[in-house]
Amino acid sequence: MTIAWARHILKLLISSLLLILAVVTVMFMLLEIAPGDPLQALVGEVPIPDAFRAQMIEAYGLDRSLPERYLSYLGNILTGNLGYSFANRVPVIDLILGRLGNTLILTVPSLVISSIGGIILGAMAARTRSRFADGSISFLAVVGFSIPSFWLALMLILMFSVILPIFPAQGMTDFGSTGFSWRHLVLPLTSLLVAELAFKARIMRSSMIEVLGQDYIDTARSKGLSSFQILRHHGLLNSMLPMVSVIGYSAGFTLAGAVLVEKVFGWPGMGLLLYDSIHRGENMVVMGILLILTVTIVVVNILTDVVYGLVDPRIRARYQMSREAN
Repeated sequence: MTIAWARHILKLLISSLLLILAVVTVMFMLLEIAPGDPLQALVGEVPIPDAFRAQMIEAYGLDRSLPERYLSYLGNILTGNLGYSFANRVPVIDLILGRLGNTLILTVPSLVISSIGGIILGAMAARTRSRFADGSISFLAVVGFSIPSFWLALMLILMFSVILPIFPAQGMTDFGSTGFSWRHLVLPLTSLLVAELAFKARIMRSSMIEVLGQDYIDTARSKGLSSFQILRHHGLLNSMLPMVSVIGYSAGFTLAGAVLVEKVFGWPGMGLLLYDSIHRGENMVVMGILLILTVTIVVVNILTDVVYGLVDPRIRARYQMSREAN
């Protein structure tokens, strides 16, 4: 690793920390001015006596000034304390960790399948350019990318749960049983997968078409290499470089899309928890989930930049040349 590349990674880490701090500050201020009563979330619709309200306000530190609560919240974040859920009566971090696994069951297969499938379909379309396979894949990719996930989710429920009762429409466990059932995963995973698969297939197709038009590909043909050898040794590997960035950045979109999909299918993950917490005015839970989503997206983007630099020496060389020029 060159010094210039190490300095770039250090700058990336510092700017990411400042970005997380800015996001936390904006979210804290917005939720402070948002309507909602956390103490009412604690007791539900029951009227709160004034004496009990005053006691709870003092107990949870709600009587302190805004700057004091903001600095206290930042300090608690560093120790892993994301606050307290009044409605569920448990620490926010425990509540989120209890739902995190369910969200990963939904989002990780979506990322893996859409990445592998997008690479294969995009390569097939570029390899058979201007033929029936290319036209069919390109048309389906445009259609798949244009369909909103929540609308697709509703149509899948109508088709495969109502008209043809093949897959369950809600939850992740069969009635009367315990444990996860894969039949509950099919429809929400399909809803989350289609747009990502279509997007990655189009990116891979464009990247491979550009690579196959390079001079070194013509040189490989002149050496007598077959089309399969050229595709395997030169086209596929070089076309994968833009996909590294696309796969990394798509992680954030997958997590964001999971919020609506989990709500439509009643999937008990972080997305459904976020929706319910917004509805109940549970600001600390909303803050905790948004903070974890922000940190996850930032970390994935940092890893994407690092991996991109490791697999493409031109990136590291560019930073080295920039440092020498300065």
